Amino acid sequence: MSSILPQNHAIRSSQRALDKIGTIQKRSSTNRAKSTFRHVLLPSRVYCISSSTSSSSSNIATITTKPPPVSEPLTYDPLTPITKNKMSNTKSVLNDPSLKSTWAHRAWMASGCTTVLIPLARSAAGALDSHTWAGPLIASCIGYIVADLASGIYHWGIDNYGNAESPVFGAQIDAFQGHHKWPWTITRREFSNNLHSLARAVTFTVLPINIFCNDPTTLAFVGVCSGCIMFSQQFHSWAHGTKSKLPSIVLALQDAGILVSREQHADHHRVPYNNNYCIVSGIWNSILDDSKFFELMEMIFFFKFGVRPRSWSEPNSEWIEEAEIQSISASH
Repeated sequence: MSSILPQNHAIRSSQRALDKIGTIQKRSSTNRAKSTFRHVLLPSRVYCISSSTSSSSSNIATITTKPPPVSEPLTYDPLTPITKNKMSNTKSVLNDPSLKSTWAHRAWMASGCTTVLIPLARSAAGALDSHTWAGPLIASCIGYIVADLASGIYHWGIDNYGNAESPVFGAQIDAFQGHHKWPWTITRREFSNNLHSLARAVTFTVLPINIFCNDPTTLAFVGVCSGCIMFSQQFHSWAHGTKSKLPSIVLALQDAGILVSREQHADHHRVPYNNNYCIVSGIWNSILDDSKFFELMEMIFFFKFGVRPRSWSEPNSEWIEEAEIQSISASH
């Protein structure tokens, strides 16, 4: 009897030890499960392979709770590298040296502004001498209206036809067509860089008129029209600007309809990307869009030359806008 008691005591002690070991194992497995659950909630993509068995008699797929044999391990695909790649691409756009002004750009801007000021000054002097202001004032208003129409037609043409390899206009075509992908970069482009191409064109076009024309009315039209065309890209830039960052005078002119507004031009950057092309005042936009003017021009070009405009195609990656929020986070 005395020998049985120690044996029973040893058995009970061993049982208690086994119970403690089992409890520790359960806690360990629970902790591992929680850790695995937390790991799965990380921002990631998990790919697994599943299969279903079909019944040969009824051809109906049956679903079973028993998992099929896994032929490949689960793949952990973190999202961070994708985001970094997109940010780095946008950051490279913002750091592009082509957004900076050069001394050549500034020289052409000085030339263009001088070329525009000359006819305006000569027109004012002629009107003062003749005491006739009505003709130059009316001509100035007409020049302002014609400049908006010209900006729309030109914008429509380079948005829809040609590419970077096109002669003469290739650089501007490439810039305007790429503008749909990164429209906000125009606000990061420096002033002379943004306007120098138009300033150069105005210099060569208006300078001969300044030399041979003396009529105050004609000079008023030429000065206002060419000036609005030359600065149309700046009006375009303001149409993409943030309201809180624009000067009060610009906001007032946009609200009055004297300059193209942000709301109106925003429609140009929405599907189907075939309206609101005018970028001086925008007064022609509703007229041209409602009358289907550009659609008619596109049909004429197509039947005459067999060329399809870009607006007839489904928007691809070149039209899809990349958000500016990426550039802000990337630049920091």
